[in-house]
Amino acid sequence: MGSAQVVDVPTPVGLARAHLHPATGRRRSGSGAVALVLGHGAGGGIGARDLAALATALPAAGVAVVLVEQPWRVAGKKVAVAPARLDEAWTAVLAAPALDGVLRARGARLVVGGRSAGARVACRTAVATGADLVVCLAFPLHPPGRPHSSRVAELVQAGRPTLVVQGERDPFGGPDEVAAAAEAAAQAERRPRVVAVPAADHGFKVPAGASLGQGAALDLVVGAVARFVLDEPDG
Repeated sequence: MGSAQVVDVPTPVGLARAHLHPATGRRRSGSGAVALVLGHGAGGGIGARDLAALATALPAAGVAVVLVEQPWRVAGKKVAVAPARLDEAWTAVLAAPALDGVLRARGARLVVGGRSAGARVACRTAVATGADLVVCLAFPLHPPGRPHSSRVAELVQAGRPTLVVQGERDPFGGPDEVAAAAEAAAQAERRPRVVAVPAADHGFKVPAGASLGQGAALDLVVGAVARFVLDEPDG
């Protein structure tokens, strides 16, 4: 992940931090800017392998990437705060005037998302933040071992076209579980597009000897997100 412009953003629940990776290339199709804003999970920060891979690769494809550190991480705390406070900080960052040039460029497409808990935040606030699309990386459909404690309502109520990229070995719910839960809970137009990452766990780590290596697994994540946010066909 290359160098980024770092912007501190005051929020009602503390200081958040946005790491801006501006677009360096041109879009292969379509017109207008694309900004992808991603939040981290409850157990880690913006250095997660999938977030770092996206911030490294997508600017060259014409996508500005903004990685957002929640105030609890900026403050050095080890435990995430309550969901309502996560949402409050996130919406404040998306509304920050300091990010206007990236998020509200003329004709810009705003894509919100994140990994794990960050994906939940993006889904819950997508309508309020004016997002056009939602990207969920390792959406935590349920706590490990508790499939009946489903969070599918958050996913299908995002109110925007949604992509879910999910590891096949994710204990928080594999891709088939996510797709089945969404199909049961939502009308067709609200069902997310689900992409599976073979042999990957919740952090998109693949075991040694897997048919799909670690680099290829991350390439799959990046490719799926790039096609979705750039409105390109799969394949």
